[in-house]
Amino acid sequence: MIKLISSLLLLLTAFVAYSQTGITPQQLIELNRVHPLGVSKDGTKVVYEVSKVDVATNSKTKKYYTIGFDGGRPIEIKDPTEYLVDHDISPDGRYKITAQDVKLKNVFGTDFYPEMKQSNVMVYDQLNYRHWDNWEDGAYSHLFIEPTTGREKSIDIMVDELYDCPTKPFGGSEDYLWCPESKKVIYVSKKKYGTQYAISTNTDIYEYDIETGKTRNMTEANLGYDLSPQLSSTGRLAWLQMKRDGYESDKNDIIIFIDSMPVNLTEKWDGTVGEFKWSNDGKMIHFAAAVNGTVQLFEVALPKSASTIPAPRQITSGQFDIRGIIGHEKNSMVVMRGDMNHATELYNVDLKTGEMRQLTQANTEFYDNITLSKVEKRMVKTTDGKDMLCWVIYPPDFDPAKKYPTLLYCQGGPQGALSQFYSYRWNFQLMASQGYIVIAPNRRGMPGFGVEWNEQISKDYGGQNMDDYLSAIDDISKESYVDKKRLGCIGASYGGYSAFYLASHHENRFKTFVAHDGIFNWKSMYGTTEELFFVNWDLGGPYWDKDNKDAKNAYGPFNPVEHVDKWNTPILVIQGGKDFRVPIGQGLEAFQAAQLKGLRSKLLYFPEENHWVSDYQNSWIWHTEFFKWLGETLPPMDR
Repeated sequence: MIKLISSLLLLLTAFVAYSQTGITPQQLIELNRVHPLGVSKDGTKVVYEVSKVDVATNSKTKKYYTIGFDGGRPIEIKDPTEYLVDHDISPDGRYKITAQDVKLKNVFGTDFYPEMKQSNVMVYDQLNYRHWDNWEDGAYSHLFIEPTTGREKSIDIMVDELYDCPTKPFGGSEDYLWCPESKKVIYVSKKKYGTQYAISTNTDIYEYDIETGKTRNMTEANLGYDLSPQLSSTGRLAWLQMKRDGYESDKNDIIIFIDSMPVNLTEKWDGTVGEFKWSNDGKMIHFAAAVNGTVQLFEVALPKSASTIPAPRQITSGQFDIRGIIGHEKNSMVVMRGDMNHATELYNVDLKTGEMRQLTQANTEFYDNITLSKVEKRMVKTTDGKDMLCWVIYPPDFDPAKKYPTLLYCQGGPQGALSQFYSYRWNFQLMASQGYIVIAPNRRGMPGFGVEWNEQISKDYGGQNMDDYLSAIDDISKESYVDKKRLGCIGASYGGYSAFYLASHHENRFKTFVAHDGIFNWKSMYGTTEELFFVNWDLGGPYWDKDNKDAKNAYGPFNPVEHVDKWNTPILVIQGGKDFRVPIGQGLEAFQAAQLKGLRSKLLYFPEENHWVSDYQNSWIWHTEFFKWLGETLPPMDR
């Protein structure tokens, strides 16, 4: 059976691979994937894993390595935990933190009626009954402190609380840490329940005292996100903070305590922080942030007082993304880096000069044996006179004397950075390798161009940013090598919403649309999505609020379902069955509308996928169907 699957994969990959000079879908999925695990106990090496996917068996294998900060030959190891400090063990070695689910609330029929053993029912009396891709089951993730020796009982530090730590759905070990003296634990939790949980972003940072059993809220005054607590080598606490409750894309700042008062180190800096890490001496904080269509490494020095905060300094620059900060040694730092032509590798950064040296070579041989796409910046003038940075990705054997079909890529978020990312689904290198030019505009709503540009999109979903999209495709269409008769529009999440919306507002520019997990009907979206703070903030509130001007726009002129009468273009609708963020009804409504209007349309439905596509064979089929659809509705030129 495996041999048969392998043969079919090779045949179908050949079918969709119009260009043999670039990457194919199967090659993309089966690239080596580098994932750092941390810095070794002696502080001189980085421990990392390299995973390898096999599409035919739908499986992944892993190997583990260490490499010095200065590079050299990687050394394969068997057990990475032998080289790493155990984050869960207290500094004095007496205790260990474990996260365990604790059943605290009745949900299932058998919880209420134990005699009904074959029942299949869930009962809820408040919201937050499901989140991301899981239904609430009445169990909450709690932190337990367990002695490493002796017979002392373990301590549930959140006993009987209907709250989670790590936070759900994506929280992990970054949500808790030991204090240096091993007597206190710092952790993150959103201590709200039910409906209040669904409409709020107010996480806080708590300090639990083992000896007294008391918990102190360290960030009670802040009403938005407080996340990612980190202690310096000198015991100083820093964390990430957003000020406004309900605004998940608020400016993200680095906060520290000075004289027991919280001080914002990046308040006057016109940007938003992605992640950060203390320097080894505790005198500096390094952080990554979007800037001008890339993600770069910055640093900010620890001030002596709240009135003498220095401005952050940008360390790196170039057409790439810093995708993670790993560890620091003397005057260098190891980071994750990649660009639109390269998956993530580990690099060493000289913190004084910003010079970078590649440490790992997981995919170097592969990239050396294919022709890479040309990626360039293009500045486009918007309808309101602003300069907008767009990324243009060309086929690897691009010839300006020929004409190419061109794709407008619409980014999700809506406030996610459109930087030099490398996606295993929305991969521009792969799209270009199939014979398409791609233009990806940093429209309104993107971080990296100042807070004002970043925030403008909220409550204006069908406004300026839609004009930005059209400005981008119109500008690139002026080039002689762009075939104006073969333009397509693609995107996922907010990008999928953009495709649904532009399908009725594109004035016949496009010949095809692709929308993955896109919002089609804001009323039904509001009635079924789980994190209501998002729609409350960005739309202005519920659809029944008749006095709210913003809500009137969102559910009226900005609502794709209100404009289906203008749809006249083929559309591929992709939907995940376990996507509770943009639930299944959105894709089904859109496909049904297209079918009933008699439009050429197709539904690609993944019953077990959420907002993403995680299964490897599902991912391969996603790419195959995606390029098959484009090949039929927007064929690449004969070559």
